[in-house]
Amino acid sequence: MLVPALLIYAWLAVHRISGFAPWLADSLRRVIGVEGVARLEEAVYGVEDSLNSVVRRGEKPRAYWEVPPEAAPAATRASVARALVGPAVAAAPLVDALPIETAPSVDAPPPVLPRQPALPHFRPRNVGPMFTELDAPGDGRWVVLADDGSGDPRMYKTLLHPDAERAWAELFVVALDLRRVRLHFVPGTLEPQATVDDAVDLPRPGRVPDEDHAGVLAAFNGGFKTEHGHYGTYFNGVTVVPPLTDTCTIALTKDNTLRIGTWSKLDREAREGAWWRQTPGCMYEDGKINPRLAGGRVSKWGSTIDGETVIRRSAIGVDAAGTTLFVGISNHTTAPAIAQGMRHAGATTIAQLDINFSYPKFVSFRDSATTKQKVAVPLAEGFEYAEGEYLRKPSQRDFFYVMDSSMDGRTARN
Repeated sequence: MLVPALLIYAWLAVHRISGFAPWLADSLRRVIGVEGVARLEEAVYGVEDSLNSVVRRGEKPRAYWEVPPEAAPAATRASVARALVGPAVAAAPLVDALPIETAPSVDAPPPVLPRQPALPHFRPRNVGPMFTELDAPGDGRWVVLADDGSGDPRMYKTLLHPDAERAWAELFVVALDLRRVRLHFVPGTLEPQATVDDAVDLPRPGRVPDEDHAGVLAAFNGGFKTEHGHYGTYFNGVTVVPPLTDTCTIALTKDNTLRIGTWSKLDREAREGAWWRQTPGCMYEDGKINPRLAGGRVSKWGSTIDGETVIRRSAIGVDAAGTTLFVGISNHTTAPAIAQGMRHAGATTIAQLDINFSYPKFVSFRDSATTKQKVAVPLAEGFEYAEGEYLRKPSQRDFFYVMDSSMDGRTARN
């Protein structure tokens, strides 16, 4: 009776005590090794999925937020045309071409320059539910996330139910406008663990820099620990973990373009860029599913036994145009389920980030009315987080954060 009781207590602690799951897993790895913990975790998640299949059979898919009715277009075609063209402006002569006596004084107003073309309004296309029998209210419809009142949102969210066999499997997806936001990468205080001597003393505060707090919009988790695949990492001019050839790579190039793809395709761009982070092989690339994933060989994405590990996962992807970033956080999903869900949402190239109950998370930031500091707000209930997450609370694991591109010291890419 003692062993079952301990297992039940451990399961409850993992799901109810913040930080307990990572502590328990790391402690067990010192006793039974990395592979032993992986097999134990998969066995536990297998038991949980079997129980859910019995207890939750017939359960209806759940909605997490109210989806407002479709709004009327914000502007007519005529008003959009006016915004793009701008007011008619007469050509101004050059000062150097004027006689000295007629040159404008230093107090004269500067010449009026033509208005730069406005960026198109950002609104992802509604995709609807993945399965008609699992259509919770609002599935596949995009809702503004963290509306700043400008009428030009940078982020939207939607919910999908990506597994026809599990109504309780959920995928929360955020779409972000890469023309208006910039993605930054931060190594954690401990992970990825450096395997290159030059990176051992790399400063790693594990949080969003203070100077970026004013413009930070959101943050989400990074990838696997170094010991779980030795996936490459580069940051601040230093290679932390050397790259692997056949892995999926998330990279910010030297012209501030976010790229996701197989390392062999991005090698030169990534090496010249600001940072890169590798993950298991791309689940989808340029709209095509990974043959291993399609064939059920999914051990690289967090399944070590039968390929059907049902677990919390996170993923990142971009659309075909490279202008929309998708971030997905799931509950009770297999690797194929989260991949197909991200593809349904609109991503054509997709990388899995991390797995397990504690690590995958997405938070947006808002100003606190009491502390006058920004605080983290989870995408949905049930995810581990703290109000100071990624801002004042250092993260042991790497993560990404999103900045309004007009406030991060860089020029937005039109």
